[in-house]
Amino acid sequence: MASLSCGIVGLPNVGKSTLFNALTKKQIPSENYPFCTIDPNIGIVEVYDKRLDDLSKISNSKKILYATVAFVDIAGLVKGASKGEGLGNQFLSHIRETKAIVEVVRCFEDENIVHVEGSLNPKDDMETINLELILADMQTAESLHKKVGKQAKAKKELLEEKVLLEKILKHLNDNFPIRSLEVTDNEKEILKNYTFLTTKPILYVSNVSEEDLISKNKNDYIKEVEKQAKDEHSKSVIISAKIEEDLAKLSNDEALEYLETLDIHETGLNKLIHAAFSMLGLITFLTTGEMETRAWTIKKGMTAKEAAAKIHTDISKGFIKAEVISFDDFIKYNGRVKAKEAGKVRLEGKEYLVQDGDVILFHHN
Repeated sequence: MASLSCGIVGLPNVGKSTLFNALTKKQIPSENYPFCTIDPNIGIVEVYDKRLDDLSKISNSKKILYATVAFVDIAGLVKGASKGEGLGNQFLSHIRETKAIVEVVRCFEDENIVHVEGSLNPKDDMETINLELILADMQTAESLHKKVGKQAKAKKELLEEKVLLEKILKHLNDNFPIRSLEVTDNEKEILKNYTFLTTKPILYVSNVSEEDLISKNKNDYIKEVEKQAKDEHSKSVIISAKIEEDLAKLSNDEALEYLETLDIHETGLNKLIHAAFSMLGLITFLTTGEMETRAWTIKKGMTAKEAAAKIHTDISKGFIKAEVISFDDFIKYNGRVKAKEAGKVRLEGKEYLVQDGDVILFHHN
């Protein structure tokens, strides 16, 4: 599975599969990913970035490679999933492998589409899913607490871990996800060793009717989802899975024309992809030349030496310096040569913290 993966979850009949199918229509060919067989329930999609198009024109690049995110269609969530109902354990293992959760919430009325609980109530739907994840984490935390508690009698260095697990159990018992628990830097490091579900960042997707999206009407259901996201310090986006399904059948130009007639400026999928990318704490640095213009995905706060390793470990090992230009200056001066003459190219060392949109040329042994 790709390292940047978001699991799409939701109750039955919320539009999750419609949304996933629209995403996979945008899926890039698997041959672009050596050693990677893309499963039917995984869609690897490009994070469209106009900056690459602009750089490519200046460099006359033969190809453009955008950053990517993988979306995983996770089936099997119903009430009682944590106890093995539905696809229970399979659902939980699939979600453990992803970096973030995208939760689709139905915010439209349709008498032809049955709601699994009998009536439409986004607040209850979100609570059902969050509760299942909390219950699963409680089981994990309880067994870890037992194990660490025994070991801590002989290994005093495990006492802090034991105390953290007690703190986590209390927080989960109060029906709160672990991501909202205040932890010290030390505790943060300990948490990295576990695969708790509720530590994962979550993006709420309000799936609305075509009419509500076109009229930009925020009904009470959407407000409910946005309030939940705000309370959790999470993000939310509004999408009409039905419109995205229609757009997926069109070419790029036709899709843009169709959006213009609806007075919509960006596809819902693009909004979703960019929100997921940002939620994962990711940025991109750029490289450009005749062969290719490319976006490289790194965690915010990475050094130039760490970023170089994304291209090739040899570049990182033999790192001498990084020639850095901001994207804006590269465009303004029409390339590296003129930017250098204007004094806009900086030579940075291995500890330099890479910024989003840096255009970098690495010098190495």
